[in-house]
Amino acid sequence: MPVDLTELVHPAHTAIVTQECQGAVIGANAALPQLAEIAHRVAVPNIARLVRAARGADVPVLHCVAMRRDDGKGSNANARLFVGMLKTGVPLRPGTEAVEVIPEIGVEPGDLVLSRLHGIGPMGGTDLDPVLRNLGVRTIVGVGVSVNVAMLNFAMDAVNHGYQFVMPRDAVAGIPEDYADQVLDHTISLLATLPTTDEVLTAWSTAIGASGVEGEC
Repeated sequence: MPVDLTELVHPAHTAIVTQECQGAVIGANAALPQLAEIAHRVAVPNIARLVRAARGADVPVLHCVAMRRDDGKGSNANARLFVGMLKTGVPLRPGTEAVEVIPEIGVEPGDLVLSRLHGIGPMGGTDLDPVLRNLGVRTIVGVGVSVNVAMLNFAMDAVNHGYQFVMPRDAVAGIPEDYADQVLDHTISLLATLPTTDEVLTAWSTAIGASGVEGEC
């Protein structure tokens, strides 16, 4: 049965969540420059369009960022990913640009920013789930990086928590690009709905009956 995207992402029960769209990950001095370069080609401009449109449609905007204290207290060291990030020499120090949402996307006063010291995704053991429930959210539009690990983990956690998960495939990034496409097509497609950014924008515009929503992008 075809998915009714307009109903699925209706502003009354939907939030958009950006995952690690922060300086140390995809910013000018990113620890993962290849990922940052790929993300800025297509995903970042589309994420910016989505968050602007979400604000205009009264869709809650949440930004999830990762951080690490200089002493490492509370953070993971039990996977090669965490060790590799430490070797890059780009700290995830609280209160610095490294953990701020990149300016191309930005944070507005009505947005919520949630940080975490641990884990590989934005939902496991964080405030994200109760915050979304307090907002009356049933559908998550998840965007950001990376498809390799965090976005895949995000989709699985969201489904396990009972949410509908929508991942605009042109508002996420992974490396290498062809591998990220395969993960989307062969794994995440079994868990989430994978529209384009334009399709989500059109659905929001249709849902609220305001053609100006898409134009704000």
